[in-house]
Amino acid sequence: MTTSKRADADWSRLPALPRDESGPVFKAPWEAQAFAMTLELHRKGVFTWREWADTLAHELADASERGHPDDSTHYYEHWLAALEKLVAAKKVVPLAEMACRIGEWDNAARMTPHGKPIELPPRQGKSSPV
Repeated sequence: MTTSKRADADWSRLPALPRDESGPVFKAPWEAQAFAMTLELHRKGVFTWREWADTLAHELADASERGHPDDSTHYYEHWLAALEKLVAAKKVVPLAEMACRIGEWDNAARMTPHGKPIELPPRQGKSSPV
C-alpha cells in the first residue's frame, strides 16, 4: 500500500478514509491518482474542502441506500464517483465530454490484453488531455 501525507486537508471531515498513522493509504495506483486529482483541484480553488467532504458523504450515503454500503473495499470507487459529480457540477469538464472519455477508457480497457498498458487512441481535432 502507498501512503500520502497532506497537512492542508482536514481528514476529520472524511472519517471513512482508509488511512494509517502516516495518512491516507491506497491499494492501487488509480486510487492515489483520484486522491491526488481531488487535492489538486481543491488546491486550485475549484471547490472547498467542505464542498468535497459533503459531496463524498452524499455519494457514500447514496451507495448505502442502493444497498452498497462501503466496507472500505470500494471507498475509492465512491471517491471517484463523487469527484466526477463535483467536477461536472462545477463545470470544470462538460458532462458530455466526461461521459465520452469514460466510455473511451472503458472501451480501451476491454480491448487491451491483460498486463499491457491501456492507451487511448488520439482524438480527432481535440488537444485536451481530459
